[in-house]
Amino acid sequence: MAWTVLVISGLLETAWAVALDRSAGFTRPVPTVVFLVTLVLSMVGLAYALRDIPVGTGYAVWVGIGAVGTALVGMVALHESASLPRVVCLLLVVAGVIGLKVYH
Repeated sequence: MAWTVLVISGLLETAWAVALDRSAGFTRPVPTVVFLVTLVLSMVGLAYALRDIPVGTGYAVWVGIGAVGTALVGMVALHESASLPRVVCLLLVVAGVIGLKVYH
């Protein structure tokens, strides 16, 4: 259960990062509210998961999921660069996250 919550929390990290960008410095109300709600939910989920997962592993997995998710949203929806080196680096992060889970 802790790993499921951790993955969901990592996906929520992606949501709050994108909402933070879309909030334009907290000047747009809807993205600002989405940011605040997803930030709190992501942190609560991380805290819950860390009851059963070591902090180093849990935090690294959470950040990795959020970073890869945010980069993918940026490339797919926000027209950010999707160069081969960038994609390879993201795949390395994914491999690291999987490795942390497998060898936990």
